[in-house]
Amino acid sequence: MKHRRHAGQKEAKVTQIEESYVCGASQAPLLYKTIGRALDEAAAAHGDAEALIVLHQGIRWTYGELKMRTDRLAAGLLALGLLPGDRVGIWAPNGAEWVLTQLATAKAGLILVSLNPAYRTSEIAHALNLVGVRALVIAERFKTSDYVAMLAEVAPELERERETRLSLGALPALEWIIQIGRPRLRSMIDFASIADAETPEGLEALRLQEARNSPDDPVNIQFTSGTTGLPKGATLTHHNILNNGYFVGELMGFGAGDRLCIPVPLYHCFGMVMAVLNCVTHGAAMVFPADSFDPAAVLRAVEAERCTALFGVPTMFIAELAEADFAQFDLTSLRTGVMAGAPCPEPVMRRVMGEMHMRDVAICYGMTETSPVSFQTRRDSGLQARVGSVGTVHPFIEAKVVGEDGAILKRGETGELLVRGYSVMRGYWAQADATEAAIDQAGWMHTGDLATISTSGEARIVGRLKDMIIRGGENVYPAEIENFLIQHPDIIDVAVFGIEDEKYGEAVCAWLRTSRPLDIEDIREHCRGKIAHYKIPAVIRCVESFPMTVTGKIRKVEMREMMAEEATQD
Repeated sequence: MKHRRHAGQKEAKVTQIEESYVCGASQAPLLYKTIGRALDEAAAAHGDAEALIVLHQGIRWTYGELKMRTDRLAAGLLALGLLPGDRVGIWAPNGAEWVLTQLATAKAGLILVSLNPAYRTSEIAHALNLVGVRALVIAERFKTSDYVAMLAEVAPELERERETRLSLGALPALEWIIQIGRPRLRSMIDFASIADAETPEGLEALRLQEARNSPDDPVNIQFTSGTTGLPKGATLTHHNILNNGYFVGELMGFGAGDRLCIPVPLYHCFGMVMAVLNCVTHGAAMVFPADSFDPAAVLRAVEAERCTALFGVPTMFIAELAEADFAQFDLTSLRTGVMAGAPCPEPVMRRVMGEMHMRDVAICYGMTETSPVSFQTRRDSGLQARVGSVGTVHPFIEAKVVGEDGAILKRGETGELLVRGYSVMRGYWAQADATEAAIDQAGWMHTGDLATISTSGEARIVGRLKDMIIRGGENVYPAEIENFLIQHPDIIDVAVFGIEDEKYGEAVCAWLRTSRPLDIEDIREHCRGKIAHYKIPAVIRCVESFPMTVTGKIRKVEMREMMAEEATQD
């Protein structure tokens, strides 16, 4: 029936949203549970289904076995003397022990501290002391890093210790070092022995602790560098990261039959949240092809395990597509996955969607401080949305773009992207001033990224307020490298910035003013072993002076332009 409009009644108009504010909705509610409970529910629902396949270790566990092993390790950690809220670090490459430690610390009410396997001595000492790590799980070595020797360099008395409960001058909070595999030093504990010490009384103590755990408790500290050059510990709760992993999977259409190939590192949110917690909340299988990224191992794993999903940064997909025998692998089981960390070139995306059969591959955007994902493309997103945007806002997340004065901008205008919602971190551990600078009084996390939000709600990242460099998915902060290089006795001044790089997206470039001529390779050698390999400048220029503003500030924009012009002339 046609309704008449009363006299004086105005015609209803559909108004177009002009402000760059978006808020995600979902029919699925937020999960209000601990990570331990999520694992228990997965084991109850999918106990006989494969949960963890670690090919380089020959491990294949069901959800029932994963829960059993997690409970034993959690009980053992409590029996060791650790108390709820204590920090337990892990410094190791991808492996079954990493996943077990992640899940067991969550069940035991402990806070896992994720440590980059590429850290060198100064970085590991700072991280351990900043958050007061009381127990540290380590691999003996990884690639060129000898973790045992590096710890002994920081705390020389470690090699002389005969007791497994430590008292180290340079690492005063650290009491136990738990080594994966046979301990090299008498003062270290065998990882396997922690779970072997499990008793009925220990399991009962664990059950009581689990009943006291809250979804709002801190469960993970992730390190992210800042403009001060010193890493900050982003403190994340069960509620933060469990939900973020869950909704990444929901938007991917994940379910119990899925099998996810995980070549991304576990120490980062990409691995431990978007992969592990995604799988746990959906009853899906986790497949680890190697202890670190190996393109051939990834392709073999996808084929052998019939993986339905694959994660990676664009450089990983580029390397996989470049394998000489790529065409020989059967990748038809793939359906979806996530590409994050850097923009993906359109030709690469076409090949990933076509030749790798990942028609539903998602682009994700976020930051450690937001657990991490805030925006994600949907399964029905077109090619242009996947290469030209980071998708639309996540469920239960608010986002807006503001100008320099903090006022909200209109759709399509460029400004700083702010994010608010369940995913925003508790804060930076023991750094209240840094927390206050990052999260305003209204609860908005200031990302530092310059973005636009279109009329259809898609976000596009167009730059960064700060000078952060993203090299192959790794966040590199120039101030951290500058603070290190300036300690060299012959370097007077230094400016570090990012330049375009075909392989990694961005490369680290350093301009130096020196007191005498220096050999470029000698400078790189000075960095090796002291800062992570991905922070060592790929391009170094020794110059007489830096371009400056009238107020005396270094013009890095002009430096980038000069380097880009130099590249076109090569």
